[in-house]
Formats: sequence, structure tokens, C-alpha cells
Amino acid sequence: MGYCPCFGFRKGKKLKSDTDEKKDVGKTTIRKPEENVAQLSSEDGTNAENKAQTFTFRELATATKNFRTDSCIGEGGFGAVYKGKLGSGQVVAVKKLDQTGLQGEKEFLVEVLMLSLLRHPNLVSLSGYCAEGEQRLLVYEFMPLGCLADHLHYPPPGKEPLDWNTRMMIAAGAARGLEYLHHEADPPVIYRDVKSANILLGEGFFPKLSDFGLAKFGPTGDRSHVSTRVMGTHGYCAPEYAKSGKLTAKSDIYSFGVVLLELITGHKAIDSNLGREKHLVEWARPFMKDHKNVAQLADPQLKGSFSVSVLKKAFEVASMCLREDAGARPSMRDIALAMDYLASRPYNEPNETNKVEVKGSGDNSPDETTMLNKELERERAVAEAKVWGETWRDKRRQGTP
Repeated sequence: MGYCPCFGFRKGKKLKSDTDEKKDVGKTTIRKPEENVAQLSSEDGTNAENKAQTFTFRELATATKNFRTDSCIGEGGFGAVYKGKLGSGQVVAVKKLDQTGLQGEKEFLVEVLMLSLLRHPNLVSLSGYCAEGEQRLLVYEFMPLGCLADHLHYPPPGKEPLDWNTRMMIAAGAARGLEYLHHEADPPVIYRDVKSANILLGEGFFPKLSDFGLAKFGPTGDRSHVSTRVMGTHGYCAPEYAKSGKLTAKSDIYSFGVVLLELITGHKAIDSNLGREKHLVEWARPFMKDHKNVAQLADPQLKGSFSVSVLKKAFEVASMCLREDAGARPSMRDIALAMDYLASRPYNEPNETNKVEVKGSGDNSPDETTMLNKELERERAVAEAKVWGETWRDKRRQGTP
């Protein structure tokens, strides 16, 4: 499997005009890049613990064997990503920006700033950067399993597809990363490029969000949105943002809904296999109005190995995220809670028991075991009511089925 061109690879066509890009580059090249990074860090309070390390070009050239072809693990409009080994022995991924590529000086500075300020288990870690002369390189922790898009859409022959439990675990982890950006970062951050190609996978398929070049600080105070040029990836971009340029956290939530649909169906956001429709969201719209046949949406590669009830709930979450009215979409905090709940309901093959086993010394009497099982079921029922109660109340308010 080829490593998904993760750190900034944009397979979809960007919603960006040449005029906008030229304007932005002009705004960000007033100072030397080293001075830009230093000033951004100091202005926004980056502490010494989080501050990204500065590498020389020679160090990174040595780490990647002089950027040899066999070290390249991904390539896109921005340039190439190389696997490297630093002098300390740490294995890293080095993104070498093409000076004529899609990612400009502004995106480079934003990514250094964001990943220096933000720390969460579900965000990729920035080890450092190089801004020597005209060279622009970013150094990240290496994610050995590549990106979600590769596993869903470009698996190598003979490779087992992602099972249902792994898909829900990945969705839950990505949701937690976004919850941190929206609700815990201060000021809040709008990621602006949620897509399966930007969800990297570590050992055990542990997911992390990557590529923060398009991220923006969210609105604060009385402001309801951030006005900005429209950027993102076709198929993932929220319709209200694409039309108006008014960016809110709800834009990320729409994009997350598209990724969740990818995980459920196995289809790409823009997929020629969907026939005339091609857009995954529009193809799935009829099922959002009538959930009776939702199981038909399931990725054939799952071969029926999933719980229909859990799949329906996952589809309900995706449907809420993809509401055309941005204000009616749930918050990322609610979505993370829902996805954690779904991930806690693993699918077991039919020949395996679904009964709760109480492990202990064997001293529990049958009555005690029954009580323990009932208590666990009660806790699950409470969690389910908490997660889904708002959904049904919201549906009744909107008069939707």
C-alpha cells in the first residue's frame, strides 16, 4: 500500500482561486520566514514545551537520504513527503514544500503555529520545521499505517478491509480531535479540511488529524462566523460555506459527516461508481428521509459483519451532521459523545456470545452476577438515552421522520 500523501495532499480539487492565493502570498512575505514563525509563536503564547524545533536543511537531507526516491512515501500538489530518521533515532515524516505548489508561505506558517500551540492525542505532532533560505519543510511524527483514505479506497490486493469495529474507533478518535479544536482550544480552531486523506493512522489504527495549513481561529465574542476565502476539498465542503465564505465550526461538522458516510458505505466523497449523482452526500440523501433500508448503504466489503442497529445509529449521526441548515447540526461535543458510545458497542460474529462475562474469583453467586449484568445494561441504556434523546426531540421539533 502506498502511503497516503497525508500531510497536506489534496486529491480533490481545491476551492481556491489563483487571485486569492496571490493576494495571500503577498501578505505573508513581508518578513523573512524565520521571523514570521518566531513572531507568530511569541504573539500567540507558544510555550517552550510546545515550541517546534528548528532543523537545518542539511539535517533533513541527511535524515531522508538526500530526499531519495525510495524514501518518498507520498506526493501531491504541495510537493512530497519523505520518511526519515533523525540523528536522535526518531523516525519522522518530512514534508518538503514545492515552491510552485499549492501550499504557500501562509499555509506553512499557519501549520507551524497551530501544531505548536495545540496538543491532543488525536492530533498529529509537529516535531519541527525548516525555513532556511527558500526551503520550506515540516517535520512530523511518523504514522506507520498511512491515512484512512488509502485503507478505504485504495487497499492493496489481498489486504483485509477495515472491519466495522475499527471504522467506528477511527471515527470516534477523529471526533475527539475535532471536539478538542472546537471546545477546548482557546481560541477555538476551525480545522477547515476534514477528509479521510487527512486522518492518519498509527499503531492499532489509532487516528490523528493532520495538515493544519487551512485551519483558522474561530469566531469569538459576539461574532457568529469568520469571513474568509473559500477553501477545502470538493465533496467535503459545507454548502453554506462554499456559497458565502462564512466559516463556522458547523462547516467542520458537515465535513465530518461526509467522512462518516465514507466509513459506512466505502464510497469516496466524489465517486464515479455512484453513477450520475457522483456526490456521496446527494446519493445518500434519500436514505436520510427513510431509514428503513439504511442497511443497503453498508460497504459490501464488510460482508454483513456489523450490527444493523449500530449502523443505523451511525447513519443517524452522519445525517445530523449533513443537515443543510447549519444551525440544526449538532455540536462536535455531542458528536464525540455519540461516536464514543457507538465505538463501545463492538460487533461480535454470530458464533460468539454477546453475553456479558463477569470475571473474578468465581465467588459471585448467580443472583450477584445477574445484578451486575442488569446494572451494566442499565448504564448502557442511560448512555443511549442521553445520546439519542436529543436526536428524537430535535426531529420532532423539525417535523422530520
